[in-house]
Amino acid sequence: MTTVSPLDVEPQASEAQQRPRHASGDIHPTAIIDPAARLGRNVAVGAYAVIGAGVSLGDDCEVMHHANLQGPLTAGRGNRFYPFCSVGMEPQDKKHEEGGRSELVLGDDNIIREFVTINRGSSDSAGVTRVGSHNWIMAYCHIAHDCHVGDHTVFANGATLGGHVTVADRVTLGGFTAVHQFCSIGTLTMTGGQTMIAQDVPPYVIATGNRVRLYGINKIGMERNGFTRAEIAAVNKAYKLFFRSRLKAEEALARIEAELGGSLHVRRFAAFIRASKRGICR
Repeated sequence: MTTVSPLDVEPQASEAQQRPRHASGDIHPTAIIDPAARLGRNVAVGAYAVIGAGVSLGDDCEVMHHANLQGPLTAGRGNRFYPFCSVGMEPQDKKHEEGGRSELVLGDDNIIREFVTINRGSSDSAGVTRVGSHNWIMAYCHIAHDCHVGDHTVFANGATLGGHVTVADRVTLGGFTAVHQFCSIGTLTMTGGQTMIAQDVPPYVIATGNRVRLYGINKIGMERNGFTRAEIAAVNKAYKLFFRSRLKAEEALARIEAELGGSLHVRRFAAFIRASKRGICR
């Protein structure tokens, strides 16, 4: 006679567990969803996923198996959370006080791949981490507390943001790029793999190395985003005046604004440099 161990028997879900927990979405019976979580229409939740209290997901989101979402977390529509990502956990900040203001806000249509970690804001500061829309966050990336990430960015595997980092729209971070706390990265910047950033990186440039150095403008990225030849040429001239001429920083900026100020993108380039608090990468 063959004996069967209780460990060999797959547990049978109850009738209540077998029913979707949200009538308009495909909810696996093993998923754990806090009653205080709010799910929009057509939200799918995979096996063994965990969605905590204070999580609000917009329509058409997908939470794949073993993903972990904790609140306060507000996400827009169409976000996809891949297996083993951890989104909305408390910040890795010793100054954070439990119960203080701390939340994560995501936009729409973000791809958050395996083992990505995105932390809520810290009560010691603004208390909010924000990630925009249409971002592609690849496996093992980390976005720390109080970061602000724009739209249409690409974070290659292992890219890491320290706390309070600002990443503008359409930035591409190469694999294992590490960004120091409080740094800012301007729009359409692209970094190489294993780049270490400890100062601000202006818009429209290519940056790589440890410590980071600049290697001209991101011409291909600008072309792909509809920049005209004249616009690219103006940004390139501004870049050379600031980084390649023998002018002092203030002199270079004054000349850039006087000669090229008719270009919106040049004005953005100059304004970013003027607003920098950590200094500009050279």
